[in-house]
Amino acid sequence: MRRPLLISLLVAGFFVAPAFGQDESQLPSRLDQALQDMLSERESPGALDERIEAARKLGATEQAILEARFLYHVDRREDDKLAAMLPELEAQAKNFKLSESQIFAVEEDWFAILEYVRAIKALEEKDRDGFKKHITEAFWLSPQQGAAFAPHIERLRLEEAMKKVKVDFSLSVQDLNGETALLQSLAKDRKAVLLHFFSPWSRECEESLPDFTASAKALEQAGIAVVTIIGESMPEAIADTRAILEATPGLTGSWLIDHDTSPLSRTLRIQAAPTMVLVELDGTIRFNGHPSDPSLWSEVKGIAPGFKRPEVDGNGH
Repeated sequence: MRRPLLISLLVAGFFVAPAFGQDESQLPSRLDQALQDMLSERESPGALDERIEAARKLGATEQAILEARFLYHVDRREDDKLAAMLPELEAQAKNFKLSESQIFAVEEDWFAILEYVRAIKALEEKDRDGFKKHITEAFWLSPQQGAAFAPHIERLRLEEAMKKVKVDFSLSVQDLNGETALLQSLAKDRKAVLLHFFSPWSRECEESLPDFTASAKALEQAGIAVVTIIGESMPEAIADTRAILEATPGLTGSWLIDHDTSPLSRTLRIQAAPTMVLVELDGTIRFNGHPSDPSLWSEVKGIAPGFKRPEVDGNGH
């Protein structure tokens, strides 16, 4: 449900495909097309390198290439790679030319992404004050990119909040049939518990079911209990969830209804579905966030080193 929007904020409308039947003189030049291909490449590092080399041979500037690499890592949510780019971005700042920029209309926008990367680097180094300083400056330089900066602030606040939270495994919960069980009984003889917050009315939850099905099976085999929490306790939500379970072969784990008076979703500050929370058996939170965040799977491997996340194609295989 949550996806970084920086690329769309930066490059929306920059490249417009020529309309069918357009005069050949209006078509992009070879360099223009190579720049477009480079800036839109997301498949793999190797594919990006090929696009960069093709654009460089046709005269693409190193500044344009740096911008393409920045966008590639932003859209793939590779914060570690962005942080590693900081020395190159700082060096380019001394020689920045707006006329050579492929994605920015004003100079402040380019310097905003420099502050943005400095903020990410500060996060990586656990420097809260440095993060706050640089992300604030990024907002000041380019307010229109605020939707891209905000998730990092939210993540930091959530991580700080989760350090003060412990899941109470003595909490009693109900399954979809109204049967009551204790969370600790679901965690028995396991290494950890992965709480999967799900809504039958979320399109992303529905679309991600093939991936969840395969991942949940691998997690269970690795000794991590998978518990799906339904945030809505209305009869319609329960009925719709049952229908999803019946229509989706291979779903595993326990499917429970969130507690009415002491909801886990409130304790864990769940604001969207799907969200996954990795919990150690003492109640400590190892991860709280979106399933696509690489940090989740790094934390899983920290608990179950042999775990390998399955690859799922568009058909759920």
